[in-house]
Amino acid sequence: MGKANWRILIVDDEEVMCESLAAWLREDGYAVDMAASGRAAIEMARAQEYAICFVDLKMPGGIDGIETMTGIRNLQPDSAIVIVTAYATIDTAIKAIREGAYDYIVKPYNPEGMSLLAGRIIGFKELQRENAILRKRLSRRHQFQEMLSKNARMREIFRLIRDVARLKSTVLIQGESGTGKELVARAIHRSSDRAASPFIPVACSAIAESLLETELFGHEKGAFTGASGLHRGKFEIAQGGTIFLDEIVDISPRLQQELLRVLEGRRFFRVGGSQEIELDVRLIAATNTNLRDAVEAGRFRDDLFYRLNVIAIHLPPLRERPEDIPLLAAHSLERLAQEMGKEIPELSEEALKVLLEYDWPGNVRELQNAIERALVTCRHARLMAEDFEFLRRRTPKALPEWPVPTDRTLSEVEHQIIAATLSRCRGNITETAAILGIDRSTLYDKIRKYRIPRGQ
Repeated sequence: MGKANWRILIVDDEEVMCESLAAWLREDGYAVDMAASGRAAIEMARAQEYAICFVDLKMPGGIDGIETMTGIRNLQPDSAIVIVTAYATIDTAIKAIREGAYDYIVKPYNPEGMSLLAGRIIGFKELQRENAILRKRLSRRHQFQEMLSKNARMREIFRLIRDVARLKSTVLIQGESGTGKELVARAIHRSSDRAASPFIPVACSAIAESLLETELFGHEKGAFTGASGLHRGKFEIAQGGTIFLDEIVDISPRLQQELLRVLEGRRFFRVGGSQEIELDVRLIAATNTNLRDAVEAGRFRDDLFYRLNVIAIHLPPLRERPEDIPLLAAHSLERLAQEMGKEIPELSEEALKVLLEYDWPGNVRELQNAIERALVTCRHARLMAEDFEFLRRRTPKALPEWPVPTDRTLSEVEHQIIAATLSRCRGNITETAAILGIDRSTLYDKIRKYRIPRGQ
């Protein structure tokens, strides 16, 4: 990329200084604009992207260099701001750097030095751009829809998604919390001939049992107290498209029977309705527990299980595909840094070692949250091992053998296990739910039921 494609803005109320530096940088081949005030510079930044802004610290008009820098960075987070001043003090230099200045230059400056500084900044930006292109090429090689993986089992799942997308068969996705079950469901939908029609997700465990039936099938006016009008349910809204029922294991036996009837007949009634509605919807269901185990335990209908389990997809947990951790971490780091308007920091070898050694009970979702937390608190150009110290503190220790209690009710045992696991995870809901093998909303319900303090 040629120098002329990198535009520079000089902000200084001293016209001679402005013209002199602009002429020097133009001789180097850069495209250069000038502004005589902070307000003018901010307005110019609304319309034009600048790789570098040289901003004078002291200017008339009510906006100084620091405020000008803040205004420009709000519009252009990637712009390198260099503060220039004739009134140099240690305090102003520290303040400028803390506020986000790339560098701090004292007048009178050497134009040749400014030229070298510009070259160094542009060189770094070109390297960043090349690295970003390489990362995107690498990501595309291992990307399918919104998912990234180089793991053999995941690549096989990607192929399976392509194969089943063209079918109408029901799909059952099983995997721990945070493994990306909804991403798989969306990928099936987007790869199918239903892609232009709605994709409607429903978190079954997050909706009260008394409301889930009307949420799914809708209701007629007057169907029950408070039903003041007709309400279209999720199945009706998803007509022609796909409905995704997450944590289907949590639906009640009565609703399981109703769902089986709908799947067999491809038609349904709204609650309180007398007119049957034809159904043209593909159903994808998901659960973070083994649904066959729920059938054997009598918590889930076997006939509904067989209806759902036409095509089964089992997502491996992140701890079983460690080769994906560097790939997912780099992708999350780039995406989150751009969203926050921050320079994309490098991930040090020591930090990557911490990520590889952690067992990720919350899977990909927990990895993304960890990257975000480290990025927010990081104050350097690299993410170091200490930026992920919270993961080391969170790594669960081996538990001693626990004798099975035979003198307590099932509810008492469940209460004790949930309270102990919540305490072990320092109140972290995602981690606790992952260890217990239940959905977060289910865990919240049980915490309320047993009145378990979060701080245990």
